[in-house]
Amino acid sequence: MYDIPGAFVLGFLIGLTGALAPGPTLIATINAALRGGWSAGPRVTLGHIVVEAGMVVLICAGLAAVIGTYTSLIAGVGGTALVVFGLLTVRESRSASIPEGSGHDAAAHPFIAGVMTSVSNPYFWIWWFSIGSALLIGALGGGWPVAAAFLFGHWTADLGWLTLVSASIHRGRFFLGQHGYRLTLAVCGIFLMTFGGYYLSTLLP
Repeated sequence: MYDIPGAFVLGFLIGLTGALAPGPTLIATINAALRGGWSAGPRVTLGHIVVEAGMVVLICAGLAAVIGTYTSLIAGVGGTALVVFGLLTVRESRSASIPEGSGHDAAAHPFIAGVMTSVSNPYFWIWWFSIGSALLIGALGGGWPVAAAFLFGHWTADLGWLTLVSASIHRGRFFLGQHGYRLTLAVCGIFLMTFGGYYLSTLLP
């Protein structure tokens, strides 16, 4: 059982280890920051948090054991979705131009990217229905304030890291030039396809 400060620190450290690890959500943040500016990080994080909040509800409802039996299906659907996202990004990179400003689309897409890269990442589901659920249930043993502190710490780590990444990328994007901008988008797409291919490979006997 944790106290509130301890739960926050634990949530922050666990969240930071996940945020720092290369993955689809980090790639989506880099991709979105190139298009829409520093606010991509907070917007991607918000989409990610919305999905995680739904995950918390499922865990509290006792569905972790049920969902856990469908890990192969999750890996197949999620891996395929990431490959498709990657292909679309590579195709777009061929004719992309550096945005002059951040319009409505640039503001909306990072949130959607945060949702989609979270939902389509099989490891996200597996982690929450194994390690994540155990940590959350342990925090719930101390009451809802302790569990809330754990989640707040977890999300603070996500927000801090992805905002730092997006601000850094946005500040440097105009030094890339048109060719560098397109090349970076293509690399993002390739990484998404790589993640998707890896998840699909786990289905092989």
